[in-house]
Amino acid sequence: MSTATPTAAPAVTATAAEKTGARTDEAADLIGNARERIDSLDDRIIGLIQERMAVSAVIQEARITSGGRRVNLSREMEVLGHYRDALGKPGTALAMTMLELCRGRI
Repeated sequence: MSTATPTAAPAVTATAAEKTGARTDEAADLIGNARERIDSLDDRIIGLIQERMAVSAVIQEARITSGGRRVNLSREMEVLGHYRDALGKPGTALAMTMLELCRGRI
Protein backbone atom coordinates (compact mmCIF):
# COMPACT_ATOMS: atom_id res chain seq x y z
CA MET A 1 0.00 0.00 0.00
CA SER A 2 1.47 3.34 -1.05
CA THR A 3 1.51 6.21 1.41
CA ALA A 4 2.32 8.88 -1.10
CA THR A 5 1.29 12.31 0.02
CA PRO A 6 -1.25 13.96 -2.22
CA THR A 7 0.12 16.81 -4.25
CA ALA A 8 -1.60 20.14 -4.11
CA ALA A 9 -3.45 21.19 -7.19
CA PRO A 10 -1.66 23.93 -9.06
CA ALA A 11 -2.86 27.39 -8.06
CA VAL A 12 -5.18 28.84 -10.62
CA THR A 13 -4.80 32.57 -10.94
CA ALA A 14 -7.58 34.40 -12.68
CA THR A 15 -6.57 36.97 -15.24
CA ALA A 16 -7.72 40.57 -14.90
CA ALA A 17 -10.20 39.98 -17.71
CA GLU A 18 -11.63 36.94 -15.91
CA LYS A 19 -11.94 38.85 -12.61
CA THR A 20 -13.84 41.70 -14.22
CA GLY A 21 -15.84 39.87 -16.85
CA ALA A 22 -14.21 42.00 -19.51
CA ARG A 23 -13.26 40.58 -22.87
CA THR A 24 -10.13 42.64 -23.40
CA ASP A 25 -7.21 43.61 -21.23
CA GLU A 26 -7.92 47.28 -21.88
CA ALA A 27 -11.49 46.95 -20.59
CA ALA A 28 -10.27 44.90 -17.64
CA ASP A 29 -7.80 47.66 -16.70
CA LEU A 30 -10.49 50.32 -16.97
CA ILE A 31 -12.89 48.24 -14.85
CA GLY A 32 -10.20 47.48 -12.27
CA ASN A 33 -9.34 51.15 -11.90
CA ALA A 34 -13.01 52.15 -11.68
CA ARG A 35 -13.61 49.49 -9.02
CA GLU A 36 -10.72 50.87 -6.96
CA ARG A 37 -12.34 54.30 -7.17
CA ILE A 38 -15.71 52.84 -6.14
CA ASP A 39 -14.08 51.11 -3.16
CA SER A 40 -12.56 54.43 -2.13
CA LEU A 41 -15.90 56.22 -2.54
CA ASP A 42 -17.63 53.50 -0.49
CA ASP A 43 -15.10 53.98 2.31
CA ARG A 44 -15.80 57.73 2.28
CA ILE A 45 -19.58 57.17 2.24
CA ILE A 46 -19.32 54.77 5.20
CA GLY A 47 -17.21 57.33 7.07
CA LEU A 48 -19.77 60.06 6.38
CA ILE A 49 -22.62 57.85 7.57
CA GLN A 50 -20.70 57.08 10.76
CA GLU A 51 -20.16 60.82 11.25
CA ARG A 52 -23.87 61.43 10.64
CA MET A 53 -24.71 58.75 13.22
CA ALA A 54 -22.55 60.54 15.80
CA VAL A 55 -24.15 63.94 15.10
CA SER A 56 -27.60 62.37 15.21
CA ALA A 57 -26.78 60.85 18.62
CA VAL A 58 -25.92 64.33 19.94
CA ILE A 59 -29.24 65.69 18.66
CA GLN A 60 -31.20 62.79 20.13
CA GLU A 61 -29.50 63.16 23.51
CA ALA A 62 -30.28 66.89 23.61
CA ARG A 63 -33.89 66.25 22.60
CA ILE A 64 -34.39 63.47 25.18
CA THR A 65 -32.73 65.35 28.06
CA SER A 66 -34.96 68.33 27.33
CA GLY A 67 -38.04 66.14 27.64
CA GLY A 68 -38.59 65.49 23.95
CA ARG A 69 -38.87 62.30 21.95
CA ARG A 70 -35.91 60.40 20.58
CA VAL A 71 -37.19 60.69 16.99
CA ASN A 72 -38.63 63.76 15.25
CA LEU A 73 -40.90 62.34 12.56
CA SER A 74 -41.44 65.65 10.75
CA ARG A 75 -37.66 66.04 10.38
CA GLU A 76 -37.39 62.47 9.10
CA MET A 77 -40.04 63.26 6.48
CA GLU A 78 -37.93 66.24 5.35
CA VAL A 79 -34.89 63.99 5.01
CA LEU A 80 -36.87 61.38 3.06
CA GLY A 81 -38.15 64.08 0.70
CA HIS A 82 -34.65 65.45 0.18
CA TYR A 83 -33.26 62.04 -0.79
CA ARG A 84 -36.29 61.25 -2.98
CA ASP A 85 -35.97 64.58 -4.80
CA ALA A 86 -32.23 64.07 -5.35
CA LEU A 87 -32.20 60.34 -6.20
CA GLY A 88 -35.73 59.34 -7.15
CA LYS A 89 -37.68 56.51 -5.58
CA PRO A 90 -34.58 54.47 -4.61
CA GLY A 91 -33.42 57.54 -2.67
CA THR A 92 -36.32 57.03 -0.29
CA ALA A 93 -35.18 53.49 0.51
CA LEU A 94 -31.61 54.69 0.96
CA ALA A 95 -32.77 57.46 3.31
CA MET A 96 -34.88 55.00 5.32
CA THR A 97 -31.85 52.78 5.84
CA MET A 98 -29.68 55.75 6.81
CA LEU A 99 -32.32 57.06 9.23
CA GLU A 100 -32.59 53.61 10.79
CA LEU A 101 -28.84 53.55 11.32
CA CYS A 102 -28.91 57.04 12.82
CA ARG A 103 -31.75 56.42 15.25
CA GLY A 104 -29.46 54.45 17.50
CA ARG A 105 -30.52 51.60 19.69
CA ILE A 106 -33.92 51.62 21.27
